[in-house]
Amino acid sequence: MESGRIPRHVAVIMDGNGRWAKKRLLPRSLGHRAGMERMIGLSEHAFDRGVRYVTLFALSTENLARPQAELDGIFRLFRDYFTVHAETCREKGIALRVIGDLSLLPPDVAETVRRGTEAAQKGERGTLTLAIAYGGRRDIVEAANRAVREGRELREEDFSRLLSTGELPPPDLVIRTGGEKRLSNFLLFESAYAELYFSGKNFPDFGDGDLDAAIEDYASRERRFGKI
Repeated sequence: MESGRIPRHVAVIMDGNGRWAKKRLLPRSLGHRAGMERMIGLSEHAFDRGVRYVTLFALSTENLARPQAELDGIFRLFRDYFTVHAETCREKGIALRVIGDLSLLPPDVAETVRRGTEAAQKGERGTLTLAIAYGGRRDIVEAANRAVREGRELREEDFSRLLSTGELPPPDLVIRTGGEKRLSNFLLFESAYAELYFSGKNFPDFGDGDLDAAIEDYASRERRFGKI
């Protein structure tokens, strides 16, 4: 494949962790742990392929309404990830960013996330962004309110810079696992011209070869952006 056909920015809706566990008669918490491990491996493979930006939907604002026991397990994973893997990202030349409203998380989790991102700010190899307590509509409303407070009349490109993803290029390819075919409030403004790819596999089963297949599919598409 031509290197120019590798998407610069790949975003992934990591769906199906709970169903993966249920299928194996395991607690949902083990499904989330398997998903976290796959998240690390998948992002590594994406950077190896030449992708420069990877954005992963780890926890939506809607997910925060799940049972507290399940949320507690997810929060433990965040504590572990940002304690152990943030330094690994720095050593491997991967910048680590988070988008979302960290005030919705337990204070110690939010602080652990902040420290982790501060430890891995530079990324010669690429940038990994985790969407945590994130909602696309919420992000758009907050950006609009910011513009109103500043008394600004904005052009489209100005508005995009007010979003939490303002430092990132728009995604070229959005992948959703788990069999559903919708964006579920993820990068709504940014994904206007992204290529969409849906997989029936639950996220822990979405392997490196599956990512390769998604990139091959992306490379086969003609991207006209409304032009002939």
